[in-house]
Amino acid sequence: MNKFVVFQLEREQYAVPIEYVISIEKMVEPTIIPQMPDYMVGVVRIRGELVPVLDTRKLLYERPFEEMDKTRLVVTMAKDISVAFIVDEAKEILDIPEEAVKQVNMLAYQQTPYLVGVASLPERLIILMDPNRLFAHLEEADEIKEHIHSHQ
Repeated sequence: MNKFVVFQLEREQYAVPIEYVISIEKMVEPTIIPQMPDYMVGVVRIRGELVPVLDTRKLLYERPFEEMDKTRLVVTMAKDISVAFIVDEAKEILDIPEEAVKQVNMLAYQQTPYLVGVASLPERLIILMDPNRLFAHLEEADEIKEHIHSHQ
């Protein structure tokens, strides 16, 4: 059994391994940083640390997020930086048995190495992702890290 934090984005459910998740926060107005990529909506301070806020919907669906009551920030630990991903709703913490996980063997995998599998559960499918790989996959990841580290 592996524990995952499940969240909603558009009509899909995604999950990230719980060991990557630092916290789930209510959406706060980020401070906008000029000259950053369009999917980075700004930075927020969480427990004294400056954290870049990424628009997950923009990254995966090319559409900006719409803030609602249930909008949350899933704060995850990437290699040497915390990153907050905006999600439509944080659903639950779920045990997903390994036998329910199917590996993703798609051609698209080269473009989306951060999607690590699909959990096929009764009543629903959940896409499993690795937030570290998603962040590392971004062309501007180093720029973002540099900016954060120079402003801590």
